[in-house]
Amino acid sequence: MDASLFDPGPGSMPLAARMRPTTLDEFVGQEEIVGAGRALRRAIESDHIASMILWGPPGTGKTTLAQIIAHATDAHFEKLSAVNAGVADLRRVVADAQSRRRVGKRTVLFIDEIHRFNKGQQDAVLPYVEDGTVTLIGATTENPSFEVNAALLSRARVFVLQALTDDAIGVLVDRALTEPERGLGDANVRLDADARTTLIDYANGDARTALNALEFAASSAPEVDGSRLVTKALVRDAMQRRGSTYDKAGEAHYDIISAFIKSLRASDPDAAMYWLARMIDGGEDALFIARRLVILASEDVGLADSRGLQVAIAAQQAVHFVGMPEGFYPLAHATLYLATAPKSNSVGRAYGAAMTDVRDTRNDPVPLHLRNAPTKLMAQLGYGRDYHYAHTDYDVAQFNLPENLRGHRYYEPGERGDEART
Repeated sequence: MDASLFDPGPGSMPLAARMRPTTLDEFVGQEEIVGAGRALRRAIESDHIASMILWGPPGTGKTTLAQIIAHATDAHFEKLSAVNAGVADLRRVVADAQSRRRVGKRTVLFIDEIHRFNKGQQDAVLPYVEDGTVTLIGATTENPSFEVNAALLSRARVFVLQALTDDAIGVLVDRALTEPERGLGDANVRLDADARTTLIDYANGDARTALNALEFAASSAPEVDGSRLVTKALVRDAMQRRGSTYDKAGEAHYDIISAFIKSLRASDPDAAMYWLARMIDGGEDALFIARRLVILASEDVGLADSRGLQVAIAAQQAVHFVGMPEGFYPLAHATLYLATAPKSNSVGRAYGAAMTDVRDTRNDPVPLHLRNAPTKLMAQLGYGRDYHYAHTDYDVAQFNLPENLRGHRYYEPGERGDEART
């Protein structure tokens, strides 16, 4: 066994980097954009590449695909990371690209995490994308609609990369185990079936996570019958926990809270509990979740069960009081209550209808009989005259809207829960 596979010395690349595909035929996954006959693959093979943004989760092949594109089109590959690069770095790359262009050599400028560039930095790239000095390939884990300047975005095509399927991760893991030069083929590593399943499951669609965990587990695997046996326990120890794509400031934050609210609205307690767990596992602010529960208690449960608002407020106060991790109890409590409660959106409908009249009709004065008369002059002017005190007789009709809105109805009771009985 070649010990250097596990202890290759300073500066050597990890397994995930060594196993990086170099051609489209080696590239695994993303068939929707680079599969046979797809537009991007045809563009690469016909050497007609335009600037693009690759948007997808970590470990889905954005950097690899950019390198393959540069190699396949015989272009020089320049890589910048938006984390530590600035305008000076861009100027250097552009100057080199201009020199290459004069001798007929193209440059692919790959900007990793392009969403971290500010507006000025993104604007600095724009002229050189427009005049063809560089072909830009930006990589981002964030929605480019929000994170990339509109001007730059309009000059680049966006390709969406998906988290790799379990089958795709399995192909990459098996390839790494058998590849003798770049992988672990010469190290005689054996991955038992349970370990392979766990490795693929915990990778959560991230090829880099899977391969780096495999390398770490293999480095500490005991020799059994002449081979290094990687077990499920070793894999779990190497990975500690499943990879998470949740980002409190990113699109997952908005997507998952949306799924949570819509599951509650649909009275699906199981789905609501799952999305709640995803947010808590991702480190979401517990009070943010509590605030959304309070809103939903009025917006979607409303008068069908007014106790829902009490439960939601109690959950917010409890989370604020006890904190996390125990705060999941009141959050889960409120989630289950609201998911199983009868639903009505009459509160929002009534408010919306009233606001429409406020905005679209003349704002008449308050009718005189509804005004207080704290002074003699106001009483003489008719303030409060003919006001009927409702507790005297609830059956006496009294008009409480301005004259121009008399007869308008805003509140329409729902048909479920307490509201149906009103």
